[in-house]
Amino acid sequence: MLIGHNVEDGVLHLAILRDLDISSRAAATLEIEMALFAHRPYGRVRVQLPTADPSPASLSVLARARRLCGRRGIPLVVVGPPDLGGRRAGRRVTLRET
Repeated sequence: MLIGHNVEDGVLHLAILRDLDISSRAAATLEIEMALFAHRPYGRVRVQLPTADPSPASLSVLARARRLCGRRGIPLVVVGPPDLGGRRAGRRVTLRET
């Protein structure tokens, strides 16, 4: 499992569990798609990145999640890793379609 998820108050919480590489990118994208289709969030989707400096493959998966949510009109919120070595974790950034 590459993506952890739970639903709380209409918000789908997704966590990329480890920094992804090219070989795991497609599987992670599929897990996100399955979670979106299974839970059909009505509030927003929150994605937690695994590191403060995610790999290009992790960012690619995030971009795909953004497109999937954008097509459904669901806001996507991205937060940092749970522990940044004393720095503030969980800063919220809302991505919008341009």
